[in-house]
Amino acid sequence: MTKSHVPLIERYRDHLPFAPEDQIVSLQEGSTPLLLAPVLSGMVGATVRLKLEGANPTGSFKDRGMTCAVSAAVREGAKAVICASTGNTAASAAAYAARAGITCAVIVPEGKIAQGKMAQTLMHGARVISLAGNFDQALTLVRELTDTHPIVLVNSVNEFRIEGQKTAAFELHEDLHGELEALYIPVGNAGNITAYWRGFREMGASPRMLGFQAEGAAPLVLGHPVEHPETVASAIRIGNPVRWEDAMAATTESRGAIRAVSDAEILAAYRLLASKEGIFCEPASTASVAGLLKYGTDGASQVVCVLTGRGLKDPETAIANNDGKVIQCVAERGPIEEAVLGDP
Repeated sequence: MTKSHVPLIERYRDHLPFAPEDQIVSLQEGSTPLLLAPVLSGMVGATVRLKLEGANPTGSFKDRGMTCAVSAAVREGAKAVICASTGNTAASAAAYAARAGITCAVIVPEGKIAQGKMAQTLMHGARVISLAGNFDQALTLVRELTDTHPIVLVNSVNEFRIEGQKTAAFELHEDLHGELEALYIPVGNAGNITAYWRGFREMGASPRMLGFQAEGAAPLVLGHPVEHPETVASAIRIGNPVRWEDAMAATTESRGAIRAVSDAEILAAYRLLASKEGIFCEPASTASVAGLLKYGTDGASQVVCVLTGRGLKDPETAIANNDGKVIQCVAERGPIEEAVLGDP
């Protein structure tokens, strides 16, 4: 079995809290591509690579943590899992619960979840509750429910989620032979930046951790919760991150920073990646690239931008924010030829 076909927990079992006899719930997650970005590299004067976490089974980085969280839940005899979500956690939890044969319930902010993510969650058979409120309110309610009912919470407050997600740092350390100098990463609930830093520390590495929030949902930049977070990048539309202190510790210890980028900068990076690098990811993913373009490399020559989710997660934003158009044409050679070749 090749490295890319080994389930994540089996590949890194020595670094994860699982015994050989534990039942593993896996969709063969992890081992995602690390792609050189020549256009970005030229723009910033450094070697830039993209960690394509949208290549995970449900299309986002959440699968790394979910294999661990759901495997641990099954080990403990749980019959149900639950989460609050802006979309990706819901889709991942629903898929892994389906694989495990247990029930999944998700609470999502009403009207704030991209249709691609909603479609996945429903198809996997989860019970979806649409809340008249935001993500932070949903998470508060979910935590209260799991305090009083035998349901396992699989948001990033769950330590098994962080344990699974840290394996992305292991992969980067291996692939780059420990030479990574700076990691650029989107920040929403702050579990991912926390997990990467944990993984790097376990490998004895210390690249600078540079996290990026959307200006309308930037509590870590502002220094206080945002009551009504708003951004086109729905996956990071979070006003009070559950891993706040861990994220700040990661940036402090690594000599990094958490900064803000505007929606306009996020969308510009979104279009650039698709049109120049051939990479279609969801808007929240491009907060890392927007941050790189806005703030530069600060002397780093080896840089990785984490792209957290696949572009098809959010087709509405893609259709609404592009420079192309669909050309209507009759079924005749002349008009077709003109449409294909364009103006002379």
